[in-house]
Amino acid sequence: MFLPAIILLIFAFLSIVVTYLAIVERDMLVAAIFMAFQGVCYAIIYYVLMAPDVTLAYIPISSGLTPILILIVLKKTERVER
Repeated sequence: MFLPAIILLIFAFLSIVVTYLAIVERDMLVAAIFMAFQGVCYAIIYYVLMAPDVTLAYIPISSGLTPILILIVLKKTERVER
């Protein structure tokens, strides 16, 4: 009974930490990796909350498509923020 709540709290805290790290990171490649990890944390939270349909839609978009698009944009711009 307490295991889903503990998993939920752990991944909620991890998502907050990773979001902060993505915001303060000056290297955009590392920030994109943090953003992908944040998406994985949210997908696990959705799965624990028994929303597998949302999880199946969220994983490819937040952990796959969005970071890939950011990496494509990073190829055309500067990687490190000044």
